[in-house]
Amino acid sequence: MAGFDKVVTTYEDALSGLKDGMTVIAGGFGLCGIPENLIAEIKRLQTKNLTIVSNNCGVDGFGLGILLEDKQVSKMVSSYVGENALFEKQLLNGELDVELTPQGTLAEKMRAGGAGIPAFYTATGVGTPVAEGKDTRFFDGREYLLEEAITGDFAIVKGWKADRYGNVIYRHTAQNFNPMAATAGKITVVEVEELVEVGELDPAHIHTPGIYVDRVIVGTFEKRIENRTTSK
Repeated sequence: MAGFDKVVTTYEDALSGLKDGMTVIAGGFGLCGIPENLIAEIKRLQTKNLTIVSNNCGVDGFGLGILLEDKQVSKMVSSYVGENALFEKQLLNGELDVELTPQGTLAEKMRAGGAGIPAFYTATGVGTPVAEGKDTRFFDGREYLLEEAITGDFAIVKGWKADRYGNVIYRHTAQNFNPMAATAGKITVVEVEELVEVGELDPAHIHTPGIYVDRVIVGTFEKRIENRTTSK
């Protein structure tokens, strides 16, 4: 996008430049705060051999899970398999390369990538298979392992409100991985429920400043519930 106005009107424009073999960082947790329409556009485009970095891979038939149906994803970097039978099947059959990463470490990998920090030390994973092949050091008598930051060719993010300059507010728990993901993409695309004019958002309430955002699109959302729990 050129200039300050980052709004695009079609999902085709929103993901212009996405190519086979790229790395896509996706915000969301389970089905909460996922960029569902951008994911659907990737499905429509049939982009292949993608590396997807996200907390999980949606569920069967919704969210990132739909990208597994035509084997568009070659590698998942995530913290858990979740309730996705197809994800589990492709993992066990060797059809999908999966790099399981502790949840907090995954969030920090995105944050560090967005901040220009190439790597960091963490105690999480020390003494487990997560630490295999990684550099370790002791600080104040405790062992830490070196984790590399993550950046992506694209970051796809779900926001609540944004203005034309790309300043974004997330709603409640949709603040999960979205703010970190938004900083870590070479091209960051945010789909939002509501577009407001510049100056309407309280600067103190902005979660992602527009400097990180390249494209904004307004969408409508199903907001499916992953596990519905009711009581009489």
